[in-house]
Amino acid sequence: MKNKILPYLLLAPMILIMGVLVFYPIIATFSYSLKKWKLTAPADIRFVGLKNYAVVLTSESFWYSFRNTVFILAIVVVLTTVLGFLVSVLLNVNVKGAGILLAIAILPWALPPYVNGILWKFVFSSGYGFMNKVLIGLGLISQPVEWLGSRWSLLLLVSLVVTWRSIPFMALVCLAGRQSIPEGLYEAARIDGGNTGTIFRTITLPLMLPFLGIGITSASVTAINVFDEIIALSGYSDLGKNILVESYLTTFSFLDFGKGSAVTYLVMFFAGILGVFYLRSLNKEVEY
Repeated sequence: MKNKILPYLLLAPMILIMGVLVFYPIIATFSYSLKKWKLTAPADIRFVGLKNYAVVLTSESFWYSFRNTVFILAIVVVLTTVLGFLVSVLLNVNVKGAGILLAIAILPWALPPYVNGILWKFVFSSGYGFMNKVLIGLGLISQPVEWLGSRWSLLLLVSLVVTWRSIPFMALVCLAGRQSIPEGLYEAARIDGGNTGTIFRTITLPLMLPFLGIGITSASVTAINVFDEIIALSGYSDLGKNILVESYLTTFSFLDFGKGSAVTYLVMFFAGILGVFYLRSLNKEVEY
């Protein structure tokens, strides 16, 4: 009997922490999303069912934010996958200083997201930005460019900042995947007359697909949940907002906890779908 109870006693502190910090907020947020709950009308709190979700899903503001989110997601996934894989190839060397190169490569990942956004804002600021000074100094432009002044250029810069932060994780995952492949497979392929392209297509890429899946899913979740970089680059304006910023503005600027909670649950739904793929990638076995 004691052996049956002991595992649960050891897990109890973590279960309590998860219950207070994870499960309770999820349940409470869902209950808020089913109510009309505006702090500007505290006496008019009532149950409205799925009405908040219907209002949100028919709102042009939400779909504007959703399109921005999809744009950021597409750019981040493509650039992170390609550049992260290339960085992993560069890091897969057995030379002195390889550890230093690896430490430098993960630096963007280690910095807080808001700090990353501030650093890139100094680069692309229209008034004192480093990029404008370089381009003017080279004679390529005569007037500073408003990099953060239009919707699509702002979203592109947000995507680049998120990509810059996501590349280290993708590179580390790809590096781990590449180094886990037995060298005997490559030796056998070269003995059979395989060239570099054939070996990559038939050995490296298939065996690294689970690792790429982990990196792509992580980059996708990061792109959907991007918040700090947008705030650092453009503040709380509507220009480059995504669905996470939409949720924040609805809840804390317009003080509508009902609709804000509904948007939050929609964000969690999209991220949850990607999370399922992430867990499946983690559990996928690789056969050599």
